[in-house]
Amino acid sequence: MSEQIIVPTMAEFMAQGKHPEVLFWVGCMGSFDDRAKKVTKAFVKLLHKSNVDFAVLGTEESCTGDPAKRAGNEFLFQMQAVTNIEVLNAYEIKKIVTACPHCFNTIKNEYPGLGGNYQVMHHTQFLKSLLDEGRLTVEGGQFKGKRITFHDPCYLGRGNDIYEAPRDLIRKLDAELVEMKSCKSRGLCCGAGGAQMFKEAEPGNKEINVKRTEEAIEVKPEIIAAGCPFCNTMMTDGVKSKNKETDIAVMDIAELIANAQDL
Repeated sequence: MSEQIIVPTMAEFMAQGKHPEVLFWVGCMGSFDDRAKKVTKAFVKLLHKSNVDFAVLGTEESCTGDPAKRAGNEFLFQMQAVTNIEVLNAYEIKKIVTACPHCFNTIKNEYPGLGGNYQVMHHTQFLKSLLDEGRLTVEGGQFKGKRITFHDPCYLGRGNDIYEAPRDLIRKLDAELVEMKSCKSRGLCCGAGGAQMFKEAEPGNKEINVKRTEEAIEVKPEIIAAGCPFCNTMMTDGVKSKNKETDIAVMDIAELIANAQDL
């Protein structure tokens, strides 16, 4: 029997005349992809542990429109975006946290032009703020001394200059943070951005995610840490393509912290 995690919706909050501290934007991957759902659960456990008053939109949440926009369908993007903005504004949402850099970037940078102005945080930033405020404690536990390398998601790093929050969290685990040769502002895409996740590979002699995984393997990590559900999928596939050579785990930052806490 699976454990029950209570996740309140905005509609439930409003019915009680209350307003949450933050809205958790789950995203398509976090809602429907089996691997990404585990990240969603880990993050929710951390929110509960930190006593964060949060809510989700539930069935009122739909795709931010990022894949449509990146694939060139601006009309579809604006339809999806305006629908979401109307829901968010009706609930008077001020602060949003999401575990997906694509959702993060789109809501933060694209929605203001369509009437959606919110304070948007990536989940690594939010967890770091909880840590700084003393609401969340992070201990190494099973990751103490482990070699961990962090793969910078494009829309988190180069897109929005967020490099340190995820790394600070890894250091708090008492892990050994090792950097790949292409990192931070010189990071390499996992190959899924720009809606590439949903189309076949183009002609070439090597998949981008395999190249990126090889860069990770070079620094001999025990874990590749990710901060994006798309990166997680691509790096996991990359590791699988090298399965004879490695048994590296691919984990989201939220999972690392939740597992260290035995949540």
